[in-house]
Amino acid sequence: MRPAGRLSVVDEIFLRTHRGLGTPIALQGLWRTADRLDPALLHEVHAALRTGPLGRRVIRPAVPGARRFWQPTTRAYPLALTDRPIDAATLLAWADAQGAGLDPEFGPGWRLSATALDDGGSLVSLACSHALADGRALVLAVDDALGGTGLSDAPKPCVEVRPDFDTTPSSAAGGGTLDESDWADARRQWSIIARGTARALRNGIPARPPAVTRRTATAPALPPTHGAVVQCAVADWDRAAAAHRGTANSLFIAVIANMLWASGFRADTIAASLPVDTRDEPRVDNDLAMTDITIDRADTPATIRDKARAAYERRMSGPGGMPEQLLQVLPDRWAYALSKGAGERDVLCSNIGTLPASLRTLGPHRCLGVAARAIHPGLTAERLPRTCLSGYLCRIADDYVLSLVSLDPSAFESPAALASSAQQTMLKYGLSARAW
Repeated sequence: MRPAGRLSVVDEIFLRTHRGLGTPIALQGLWRTADRLDPALLHEVHAALRTGPLGRRVIRPAVPGARRFWQPTTRAYPLALTDRPIDAATLLAWADAQGAGLDPEFGPGWRLSATALDDGGSLVSLACSHALADGRALVLAVDDALGGTGLSDAPKPCVEVRPDFDTTPSSAAGGGTLDESDWADARRQWSIIARGTARALRNGIPARPPAVTRRTATAPALPPTHGAVVQCAVADWDRAAAAHRGTANSLFIAVIANMLWASGFRADTIAASLPVDTRDEPRVDNDLAMTDITIDRADTPATIRDKARAAYERRMSGPGGMPEQLLQVLPDRWAYALSKGAGERDVLCSNIGTLPASLRTLGPHRCLGVAARAIHPGLTAERLPRTCLSGYLCRIADDYVLSLVSLDPSAFESPAALASSAQQTMLKYGLSARAW
């Protein structure tokens, strides 16, 4: 029996990035421990993830207009263990490489890997395609695998018929088997599009979406992205936010914006995209919407708090006022052209929230820190997005962990420069932070 879950518009946007249509994005969780991890423990976690909510792949229906759907699968990349310790100063470079080869449609969409560090500790990475999950969803999937709260809608384990990952008879031709639910879904999609398009046209022909300026690196020899992680005590962060009449979230946004200005960004305003978690219950998918705010040099955590609160009441809409479902019935390249640059602003500020208690330890091993971020496997200097700097904030126990990804080599020339910029900017708010 076919699972009921169909891909959302957001799912399909991230799926297209795996086909070279947009900025490639994978989500990643990182656990750092002070001691070596037992491989048997990691194999247990890997086995739990295989039969959990990340264990699924995309199937294309044969009916025009029907949405792609999810099929459970237990196929996964083997657990990747690096026994020879790597330099702890290069741990994020190792982590960046763990996003290669993820494919939610034709190959495994997630990978669990771990490496020993030369400081005596370990680093564990779980990377997954953004088509499978957003940041909060990845946290929920890990919580489920580690025996936390559990998820009621996790897909049931399935036994695959063939070792080549092809469980659908007609998938080699690019589509799934015909099913009455596909016809029903296609009728529903076309109905929504017809009604929505008629409403949009009554207000006149929608304006052409504004062209998105994509940057080309001024020094293409440099890596297109740099990553850094800094950690700060919750008590200190909250105290600083209160001192500036802001919130933990508005202080986070202020830090990211001021880091960009400190890097030499010349404009007097910065556009910030803010993901919004739209879940009404825990589930593993892309349950998010995007909004944005404009920040100027006079803004403080207090004024940013007010702007963000107002922005969370609205969402970015479909292309040119047309129904967003239109993107799911058009050929991929057409859909990409209509949604190109959707959600991209000068900075991205993603507040993932408080992580569950299950993530504080891996078996008997206490985690020194847990980070959540996005990485961009395969991104080249010739195809940089508008976004110059991305920030991802999460809370684990008594610490905030701020993960940073620079997508502008001319602004932050190295991971060390990125971490130093974060520490110097935070110092202006009375905060000290240690870099990973």
